[in-house]
Parts: sequence; C-alpha cells; structure tokens
Amino acid sequence: MADAANELPPREAMDFDVVIVGAGPAGLAAAIRLKQLSPDATVVVVEKGSEVGAHILSGAVIDPIGLDRLLPDRRDDPDRPLKTPVTEDRFYLLGPSGGLRVPNFLMPPLMSNHGCFIASLGNVCRWLATRAEALGVEIYPGFAAAEVLHGERGQVLGIATGDMGVGRDGKPKDSFTRGMELRGKYTLFAEGARGSLSKQLIAKFRLDRGREPQKYGIGLKELWRLDPSKHQPGLVQHSFGWPLGNSTGGGSFLYHLEDGQAVVGFVVHLNYTNPTLSPFDEFQRFKTHPMIAPTFEGATRLSYGARALTEGGWQSTPKLSFPGGALIGCAAGFINLPRIKGSHNAVLSGMLAAECAAEALAAGRANDELTTYEESWRDGDIGRDLVKVRNVKPLWSRFGLYIGVALGGFDMWCNQLLGFSPFGTLKHGKPDCDTLKPLSQVKPIVYPRPDGKLTFDKLSSVFISNTNHEEDQPVHLKLADPSIPVARNLPDYGEPARLYCPAGVYEIVYDDEANRKDPRFVINAQNCVHCKTCDIKDPAQNITWTTPEGGGGPNYPNM
Repeated sequence: MADAANELPPREAMDFDVVIVGAGPAGLAAAIRLKQLSPDATVVVVEKGSEVGAHILSGAVIDPIGLDRLLPDRRDDPDRPLKTPVTEDRFYLLGPSGGLRVPNFLMPPLMSNHGCFIASLGNVCRWLATRAEALGVEIYPGFAAAEVLHGERGQVLGIATGDMGVGRDGKPKDSFTRGMELRGKYTLFAEGARGSLSKQLIAKFRLDRGREPQKYGIGLKELWRLDPSKHQPGLVQHSFGWPLGNSTGGGSFLYHLEDGQAVVGFVVHLNYTNPTLSPFDEFQRFKTHPMIAPTFEGATRLSYGARALTEGGWQSTPKLSFPGGALIGCAAGFINLPRIKGSHNAVLSGMLAAECAAEALAAGRANDELTTYEESWRDGDIGRDLVKVRNVKPLWSRFGLYIGVALGGFDMWCNQLLGFSPFGTLKHGKPDCDTLKPLSQVKPIVYPRPDGKLTFDKLSSVFISNTNHEEDQPVHLKLADPSIPVARNLPDYGEPARLYCPAGVYEIVYDDEANRKDPRFVINAQNCVHCKTCDIKDPAQNITWTTPEGGGGPNYPNM
C-alpha cells in the first residue's frame, strides 16, 4: 500500500491522557491504578484480540501479591476469578520410564506455591476489564496497534490502529476503513513477549544497550476436562527432564482447576540447538509418560494454545522508559523463570508505571521520559523477585539439566539465606536465533504419529484454539528476503520454521514431490496463534511478525 498511501484519507484522531497497548494483566492494572490516582484522567486500552482475554495464555498459578495490592477488596468480590487455592505442590525429575519426586524441603522457599491460586489468566483479565470500565477506562478490543506515532524530536505521541478491509494484494477493498490515531501524553506498551511495537521501540531508542540478549521460551498449553476420579482440585505439579535431553532446557506443568478441569503445558527454552526439534511434538510426547498419561484416561481435550515467554530476567530487561512512554509487563520481560510466573510482576509493573505517569500528569508534563519508573523497579518488589533467580537460566544453559539445575537451586538458596550469589551475575551469551547447529552436526529427531486421543497433530490443535483470520488480507508474517528459507535455511537446518512453529504456519512444499525437487516456502498465515516464536528463533532473523487485521488470531475461552 506504499504507493497508495498518499491517496488514503487521513486518520481520525482521539486524544487521551494515557494510551495503553494491550489488555493483559499489566495494561489493565496500569489503567485501573491510573484511574484510582487520577479519576479525571482519560485512559484508553487498545487490544488486538476480538475480546479481552482472547489472546491471553498462561499456566497459570498466580501469586496474588499484585492483585491484592491493586484491588484490596478483590477477595470479597463474588465474581473474583481466583477461587482455587494451591493445596499440594509436587516437583518431579522424569526419565523415559519413570520419575523421581524432589522433596519439597530441598526446594528454595521462593519456589513454594503456598498462598497462590490456580486460574485462567484470560478470565482474570476479563474480570480486571470490568473493574477498569467501572472506573471509566475506555477499552477497545478488536483493534490492533500497528504503528507508533512519533513527534519531531522522536518522542512517542501515541499509536495508530491498523487499517481494516485491506486485500491480500495490499489494495483497499469495499469494506476498507482507515485506522484511528490514539494520541496520549504518555503511552504504555503492554504487548507481552516480543511485542511488535515494543521490538521497534527497543531498537529505535537502543533500550537494550548494555543489557544481555533477551532469552525466550515457547509455552504450549491444553485445557482438559478430566474424569472426576482423576481430578484433584488445587494440585500443582511441575517436572523437568524427559522427553527433553540434558542439553535442552524446559519442563512441564499440570494444574487441577475447579469444575473438573485441568491444564497441562510444556515449555521449551528457545536456545535449543537441534534444528529438527519440534516443541509441539515434545509436548505431545510428554503426555505419554507413564506418570502423566493416567491423568488423562477418560478425559476430553477442550482447548489448545501457544505463546512465547521472556526468560532473560534481571540481566536482560531493557531500559523501560523512553520519551513519551514505557514498557510494562512481559514486554519488559518480568517473568520469574524457575517459578514460571510473570503475572504478579506484570500487575506490579503496570501499577508502578501508572503511579509515575499520574505524578507526571499532575505536574503538567507530557511526552517526556518517566525516568522514575526506570530508576525504581530494581529496588522494589519486581527487582527483589528477579534478582534472586538471575543465574538459574544461564547455569542451566551452560551446564545442562542435571548439573545446571542443581547449581541453580544452590544459587537460589544462597540468595535466600545469605543475600548474595557466589556466581555474581552470569551472562546469557548469544541470542536464541544463533544457537542452532547445522543438520550435519545433529541426530535428527523422529516423532511418533499422534493417536488422536492423548496426542494430536498441529492442525486439529489449531482448530480448537478457535483461531481465525480474514483470509483476504496481507500476510502478516513478513520475509525480509523471500529466498532465504529455501536457499539458506533448508539446506543448512532443514528449514526449522516448519518445526518450531506450533501451528503449522510454515511448510516446505515440493512441486516435484516424488523426487523432492523444486521446493517452495509456504506461509499459512491464517493458522497463526500469535506466539511470536518465528520472530525469535529464525536463524536468519528473516521473519518479522506484524499485527494482522484487528480481532484476528486465537479466541481462547479460558486459557
């Protein structure tokens, strides 16, 4: 549409005190806190999902510290989403045919889930949205923030939502509607891990200068309805080990919710080295373990989803403030990896950014830098949470599962009891896109065929994620060089996009299938569940994830 850009009508604009991108826990907490402090402030939240919660996916065992601080009355709300307290905590090291339970007393206290709740984070966000709207926050679901608006000095002035009704050829259709400009005195970006606009802002303002590369994992999750005899409300179970090898990081979770439901999930650290590894198929294989499979006898799979998560922590968190705005939540990278928890820090970061913005608004400021936000987070609850676990990821990456996890546990105990780490602060090393070995240096992984009862294929899984995109729209997965997938990635790595993508978006198709000749790289963009793994793991950094037409993507019911 570049040639036609000058022919398009101008966008309409709306002005607010604060614009928030993303209706996740960080964005909604920021909106609520702003209205608590400044009831007359105008606050808008724009959300690319078709409704609040549609794109939210997390385990989730939730530490309530953030919600208790944000909404002290939330435990008295009959509609509260946190209703299932953790009643039992189990940790396992799995081998191919069995497992060893790690005694709870060996686990550092910060790993305990006592006092936490099992819940759907999507439902938590839906509940937060009702509280935000009751305070006067405007929430616009179904509108994707597609562009950052900058002033003459480069300062952020707000965002523009994407145009609607653009055809695959890039030309306006009869249904074409121009996007809106939402302008604010401050703009908070709560897009989650590897947000498209956050990525641009980090590059433009060099927010990652002097930091370690951000590290990522991919989390895959299924929601099941269990046989009543197998259901144990409040049970939290984590494991590491099989089916991943010693050199590949990751692990599982299995949480029993209310109403006979349970969620099972698997995380693979994206610094893995074997290009034939498929995180989706590792997840399916995990469910066949003899200590896991019995839970799902007589059960029904209800939903599926996948999402990248930030794992770099303390040393990888970029500078969070810049002229006109800030990064909050997982856009900032506040997940505590060994706890597999980030929603509590997301809420706390949204509150902290809101308090800094409210102070600036009260002083009559606009579009300058919220320096107090950047200066204060490391000394507060978020920093205290992350600094204690800062070496867990690099130790695991450096020494492998058995030695690395043991050293990580030792390091957490030292931080807990002595207040310091014998390792100092370790570096993460190279980014995840640079860790793959060539095909010639690895043993290819062959996965069993799914049985359709306990294990499944990607396309049937995407179907129950309720993923939908308008088919006649530009492909939102952009290739900088269309020749690279076949010319470079296929001979060197077997084109790993077809394997690391958990939704069957990428394929290599041969025009001469019998002789495996004339390969083509095919992008099935309509399958995309917005996990962002391709943007992270592509060894050529040739794929850029951009927002599709607003409302497109998964529609998770209660993930």
